[in-house]
Amino acid sequence: MKLGLFRYNLGNIKTRILPGVFEFVAQLNIERGLERRKPQDIQSVQQSFDPHQFNFNKIKPEEILFQIRKQFVPRKRGLNAEFQIQDSALDITCQPAGVPSLQSSSNITDQNCVARNKDKPNSILAVINVSPLEFGHVLFIPEPTLCLPQILTADLIQFGIESIFLSANPCFRVGFNSLGGFASVNHLHLHGFYLNYKLFIETACTEALCPGKSFHALSDFPAPGFLFYTDGKDLQELAHNIHKVTNYLVAQNIAHNLFLTRGSEPGHPVYPVSEGGTRIIIWPRKSGFGAKEETAFNVALCELAGHLPIKNQEDFNNITEASAVTIIQKYLLPKEEFLQLASELVNILTA
Repeated sequence: MKLGLFRYNLGNIKTRILPGVFEFVAQLNIERGLERRKPQDIQSVQQSFDPHQFNFNKIKPEEILFQIRKQFVPRKRGLNAEFQIQDSALDITCQPAGVPSLQSSSNITDQNCVARNKDKPNSILAVINVSPLEFGHVLFIPEPTLCLPQILTADLIQFGIESIFLSANPCFRVGFNSLGGFASVNHLHLHGFYLNYKLFIETACTEALCPGKSFHALSDFPAPGFLFYTDGKDLQELAHNIHKVTNYLVAQNIAHNLFLTRGSEPGHPVYPVSEGGTRIIIWPRKSGFGAKEETAFNVALCELAGHLPIKNQEDFNNITEASAVTIIQKYLLPKEEFLQLASELVNILTA
């Protein structure tokens, strides 16, 4: 903040828990509405990376917090072993800010982007979000010089889940906006931030769609979505299954948002979410190509999860659960389309 890297000072965020069943978390963030970078012109969920548009190869080196590399180390044994992911513990090696060498934007061309984006990222940058939503808002970017478009990969999905488990704070959340789902930059990235308020989706009831794949539908929430759950085991397989879903949505040009949070296991009694696993919610939605922005809030990963960053004082004072639901549901698929999509996804997961 002292270096002047952020577009505004987040300060103490005014927060209201909206009265009602779902207890939406409304937060006043006027500066983000005014100062955030203007979203790029997006026409398709499948749109290719454009090196001439803003991308994360053009950020200031000082915005980089650290570089993350994954190493597998022998699993600990015994009663004193800490929680571990998959068959081995994860050691995240963090290199200091400034270590990654960002390629000059003048050196990035369509040709070398096409050549490089066939490579597999072996590191991820943690970068400040210069237009933060909440405390600790960062972006996780797989090797920016690979020039990957904003289309999820199985590896990045797995990283997102692992980051939830690795955080000592159960209030850490991770999310993704697809193109057409209010992603503002067509360069592959996840959002990560802390929200120190309970969200209804952490314990919302679900309907089993494909139990063998831990695939469910949110059945008790005004924004219907698909849900995967994990206690930390077999994350590679889980990420692969989630990727099947998101890949199908991309192939069908269906915009989507993801939200990852600690939460209770579907069909089991509610307990402190800090003791539970991770819920991964996927919302297929109407595309926002050329859509006029809402005055109160845009509908992206946070808003679908029940976290409402409000852009002006009047709406912050007057918004109700009912009016928030009305805005959110304008961007959801019709019920018939959602049910048809659910059937198609079950077939894909069980094929």
